[in-house]
Amino acid sequence: MSVGNVVVVILAAVVIGGLGWFFFGPRKARTAQLDGGVQRVEVTVRGGYSPNVIKVRQGVPVELVFDRQESGECTSRVDFPDLRVSAGLPAYTRTTVRVSPDQAGSFGFACGMNMIHGTLLVEPEDGPGTTEVTSGGGGRGTAASTAAGPDLGVGSGAEAEEAEAAERQAEISDLTRRVAVGAVLTLPVLFAVMAHELFGADWVPGWLLNHWLQLALITPVMFYTGWPIHATGWLTLKHRGADMNALITLGTTAAYGYSLLVTLAPALLPEDVREVYFEAVGVILTLILLGRLLEARAKAGTGEAIRSLLGLQARTARVIRDGAEAEIPVEDVTVGDEVVIRPGEKVPVDSVVLSGSSAVDESMVTGEPMPVTKHAGDTVIGATVNTTGSLRVRASKVGADTMLAQIIRLVQQAQASKAPIQRLADAVSAYFVPAVIAIAVATFALWYTTGPAPALTLALVSSVAVLIIACPCALGLATPLSVMVGTGKGAQAGILIRSAEALETAHELDTVVLDKTGTVTEGKPVLTNVHTADGFQESELLTLVAAAEADSEHPLAGAIVTGARDRGLTPPAASGFDSVTGKGVQATIDGHTVLVGTARLLADADIDSGALTPIAAGFSAEGKTPVLTAVDGRPAGVLAVADTIKDDSVQAIAALHRLGLQTVIITGDNARTAAAIAAQVGVHRVLAEVLPEHKADEIRRLQAEGRTVGMVGDGINDAPALAAADVGLAIGTGTDVAIEAADITLITGSLTGVVTAIQLSRATMRNIRQNLFFALIYNAVGVPLAAGALYPLWGIRLSPIIAAAAMALSSLSVVTNASRLRRWHTKPQPAATAKRVEPQVESAADRTPAPTATAAHGHHPEPEPAIGEEPRPGPQDSAVDPVCGMHLDPATAAERRDTHNGRYLFCSTECAAAFDAHPDH
Repeated sequence: MSVGNVVVVILAAVVIGGLGWFFFGPRKARTAQLDGGVQRVEVTVRGGYSPNVIKVRQGVPVELVFDRQESGECTSRVDFPDLRVSAGLPAYTRTTVRVSPDQAGSFGFACGMNMIHGTLLVEPEDGPGTTEVTSGGGGRGTAASTAAGPDLGVGSGAEAEEAEAAERQAEISDLTRRVAVGAVLTLPVLFAVMAHELFGADWVPGWLLNHWLQLALITPVMFYTGWPIHATGWLTLKHRGADMNALITLGTTAAYGYSLLVTLAPALLPEDVREVYFEAVGVILTLILLGRLLEARAKAGTGEAIRSLLGLQARTARVIRDGAEAEIPVEDVTVGDEVVIRPGEKVPVDSVVLSGSSAVDESMVTGEPMPVTKHAGDTVIGATVNTTGSLRVRASKVGADTMLAQIIRLVQQAQASKAPIQRLADAVSAYFVPAVIAIAVATFALWYTTGPAPALTLALVSSVAVLIIACPCALGLATPLSVMVGTGKGAQAGILIRSAEALETAHELDTVVLDKTGTVTEGKPVLTNVHTADGFQESELLTLVAAAEADSEHPLAGAIVTGARDRGLTPPAASGFDSVTGKGVQATIDGHTVLVGTARLLADADIDSGALTPIAAGFSAEGKTPVLTAVDGRPAGVLAVADTIKDDSVQAIAALHRLGLQTVIITGDNARTAAAIAAQVGVHRVLAEVLPEHKADEIRRLQAEGRTVGMVGDGINDAPALAAADVGLAIGTGTDVAIEAADITLITGSLTGVVTAIQLSRATMRNIRQNLFFALIYNAVGVPLAAGALYPLWGIRLSPIIAAAAMALSSLSVVTNASRLRRWHTKPQPAATAKRVEPQVESAADRTPAPTATAAHGHHPEPEPAIGEEPRPGPQDSAVDPVCGMHLDPATAAERRDTHNGRYLFCSTECAAAFDAHPDH
């Protein structure tokens, strides 16, 4: 072997070894500096994170100052999935992100698109102080630490959200221009090459095949259209990483560079390899940018959930200062301030009612449709709407402590904790890029040392063929093309899919959690039953009751009046109307004295309602609200009002079961009502008495059981759970915030859309796997062929022309296979009748210990025993706390009270005190 050959082999070995160290070698970690009890470090964001390995000490707060020196969708957000922290990074701005590393370990962080990665190394308090670590830059911790992200209380953070939205729109506009330029300039070149290959030279004007013209047309595509790819690709390599951008950059640069050499100095190459590949460069860059444009458009609504939540808060508050009312900005309200809330106004902050009585619409926070009557001592939630009366309240929580601010933080944390799906192409590319470069170097050395003359030329051509055939165009198109088709088919079926991640994840779901109100049920009360006592006709009784309720503003009254009118009845005008707080109404109608309400109302009038009690108890067991009536001093009957089940709920739930999924109902209602609804629709598991702020915790609890969870909901209280779930599906008829927080929106509000979405996801994922097979098999076979694997046996050498043809064939296979998905269509679900089941019900007592005073008084899943009943024993001979609705063992009850209505048991002294203050309520 000549000296030159030895030198080439040694250089090739050195280069390959250098590549291994460059991509996989140890990296230096920068240690955060301790200043005033806080660890601080600055991270430059430009095509990557510098430093991308950061070492901090356990138990000391950390401030990461991200100096973002670029624009674009990729790095506009940083996520710490294991720490449940997410923050927007405005372009050309320094942004501080705070975390509290309470556990030691390695915690990865990444950009919002999971393209670039870094690692936060948390050392134990007694750990060594080394600066050299072995890290790939993208490790993940196995245990989450307590984390505190950027403070986004209500009234703050809106400017950051608007800046992120503006940057995203600018990115969409920029990509649109680049795609348009790429398409216009590439089409003539593509047409000329394809027509020449298919029909011969006679079909194409000679000037269209001129290499100089093609160079002039494709050069702007290479450097303008492809600039976002090249800038990120080269910078990623600079940061010792490899992603899809790096693959595309290397492939198009190889094709463009080889074509440029053929155009400028054709004499340097053998005559049979003087082909150019400008059309491949143009098509690859234009299609990849088109896919990125569509993805950016799909992500355009990401920040709307936070902005919608921010818009819920009242702007001002009417506060009592120095004995006079003063209207001040809500930000200036302090804990302890007395606030006056008039009818129709929003509650400015979380408060406790001092005086007054009113029905408060809490649907925007709780998702429940019925307004809740509030009296002195009750809690009202900021951003809810006072509907009927005036209230004087005392502010108890303001700013970042309010429930609305907590929900905002829950949405942020849930979005950050959702682990991004690692696409197969990105996983392969981490090793594929270094491997292809190493193979190209080895190919050059092998051909140079052992190949026939001209060895240098053949070595160059073969190494370029390796790079060209390894071009990742098929890998880049495999997922976006199927996603484009899948999302289009979904839109036709009334399903809006926000991202490819949601479409990919939905096929893995094994559990679907359904919010009860507005999802399984209609979300509004209706009159369902009228049971009359002896001597009364149904129409007669319903007319009298509707007349008595006509002047009441209670939602149950509205349901009764609407039910009477739907039956063709016209209630007469009432006289002597009187509302009895917490019990019902009494009125005079056509000379008859009519009482409508609870058993207590009838008992106070010395009317024996014992005959009606079993009927009322039966309605309660079915999840309905019974309303007792009396006419002229004698019991007249029982009416039942309920939130009815949607027409297609039973059908959809049966279809989900046929797909092999488990269904779970989650609700704030008491266990009895939730169990009744679940039994009717065929759901076997129920999570009842779930506080609004705890719904996301229940989703994470199911995920901890090893389940892949889809959440279906429609209220603001569902937004954190929708974001925490692996896939959030929002009912389109629900609130905007739930829709924006979800991954998939069902426009029609029908649960059958959940079935269609999962079926579509499964079909799309099958198609994507097929595409990836076609893309990878060509590389697996083509790279060895391009390197010359068949030359020793049969003298076959793969020229760059055949390499480009194979590359085009792989792309054609992917495109053709993705087009097959267009034939997918929705199938009508067969009619189903739910078999009545005995669901497994988990109430608050089954999940958590006795609540604190705050928890007990913040939510009332079962405010009083069912009408006409004593407190009903719960499961396993338990009693029900009438204040918080919690089931408890009578033997371990903290307090008990004996009244003329019977004995009441309480889980805590706080609940007992609340009962003593307002026993009737």
